[in-house]
Amino acid sequence: MRLGVLDVGSNTVHLLVVDAHAGAHPWPAHSEKAVLRLAEQIRPDGRLSAQGADALVAAVRDARKAAERLETEDLLAFATSAVRDATNSADVLARVRKETGVELRVLSGEGEARMTFLAVRRWFGWSAGRLLVLDIGGGSLELAAGIDEEPDIALSVPLGAGRLTRERLHGSPPAPEDVDALVEYAEKVVDGAARAIKPDGWDRPVATSKTFRSLARLAGAAPSAAGPLAPRLLTRTGLHQVLGFIRHIPASALAEMDGVSARRAHQLLAGAVVADVTMRRLGLDTLEICPWALREGVILRRLDILES
Repeated sequence: MRLGVLDVGSNTVHLLVVDAHAGAHPWPAHSEKAVLRLAEQIRPDGRLSAQGADALVAAVRDARKAAERLETEDLLAFATSAVRDATNSADVLARVRKETGVELRVLSGEGEARMTFLAVRRWFGWSAGRLLVLDIGGGSLELAAGIDEEPDIALSVPLGAGRLTRERLHGSPPAPEDVDALVEYAEKVVDGAARAIKPDGWDRPVATSKTFRSLARLAGAAPSAAGPLAPRLLTRTGLHQVLGFIRHIPASALAEMDGVSARRAHQLLAGAVVADVTMRRLGLDTLEICPWALREGVILRRLDILES
C-alpha cells in the first residue's frame, strides 16, 4: 500500500510517501519539504503567530494535495515540539483540521522517542542487543534505551538545536562566553537523563536526525550520495574536532560545507554542543548513525496496526 507521512517539525513540514506493507521494507516514493521554521514564529507569550499559523495551514493543504495526487491510501500527520509547545496549539490544530481536512496528531516528547526507537530497532534488528538511541531535533533531545521494540525508558529534554540557538546563542559566530554557558546548561539538563538511562547500560549506541548526520559528515562519514546502507559513525574525537572549528565560523560559511543544510546551518553549533555533552555524560566514544528515524517509526507502527 502507499502511505503518506506528514511531519510538522520545528523547521520544516515534510511529506514522505512510501510504498510499504507489513513485513517489508518501506520504499520511499516521494519526498517534499516546506521550510516554515515554526519554532521561530512562537511569540513571547508562547502563542504561534498568525503568520506561522497561516503558513502551516497552507503547507498542510499543499501536502494533502500532493498526497492525493500520488494516490496515497492513508495520510499519517503529526506535529512535534513547535506545535506541542505553543500555548494556542489547540486553536491552531482546530484551524488546520477545518481548513485542510487533515487531523494533526501532536506527539509527546516521549512518544517521539518511542517511535524513533522502533525505527532504529527494525533497522538494526535483534542482533543489536540493548539499544541506546539519541535524537536531536529542533526543540528537544530524545533518548531511549531497551532490549525490545518498545524501549524500557524513553525521555525528552528541552535541548533542541533550534531552541537553544534562539534562546542562548546570539551572533554568528556567537560569543565564546555564550557557548561556554550553553555547555554548562546542557550538562545540567543531560545529567538527569544520564542517571535514568545509565543503570541498565546498552550494547549499541545509535544516533538519528539531521543534526547527527551533518556532524558525522563533517567528521568524515560517508556522504549522502553513498546511500543509506553505507555505515556511518560519529566518534567523540571527531565531534570534538568539529565543535572546535564550527564555534569560530559564521553560519553562512558553515552552510557551504558538504553535508550541512543551509536552512539548518545556524543551529548546528548548538546541536554539536548537545551531542558532545550527551556523549561525554553517557561515556560514549562512538555512535552509529541510523538512516531511519521518527517518520519511519510512525510508518512501521501504522503497518503493525493494520496487520493486527
